[in-house]
Amino acid sequence: MTFANVGTLGTVPGKRDELVALLTRRSDVLARQGCLAYEVGVNDDDPDTVYVLELWASEAAHRESLALPEVQAAIAAARPLLSGGFGGFRFEVLGSPLRDRPGPTAYSRTYPG
Repeated sequence: MTFANVGTLGTVPGKRDELVALLTRRSDVLARQGCLAYEVGVNDDDPDTVYVLELWASEAAHRESLALPEVQAAIAAARPLLSGGFGGFRFEVLGSPLRDRPGPTAYSRTYPG
């Protein structure tokens, strides 16, 4: 079943755009690991926060991605940009009115890997 991880990352004042640039660098390794979507956004009403929405083939695929050398390097590069304020939630996706059936196959058509 598709796994969703949606969160906020608080940034050091003035470092939001630098974190966005880091998080949006092309990474084919994520798609190979089972990442179906990885969307990064901002809201100018909250200038020191980055929003991240991740869809994964499974919770295990997400967990295993955290051990990849490329992901570990990105986490290390991001640490100095983070204020320590984090928020968010995780859930199993059950369906959507935008597609006929739930699951990673439907998302892979929408978000090619």
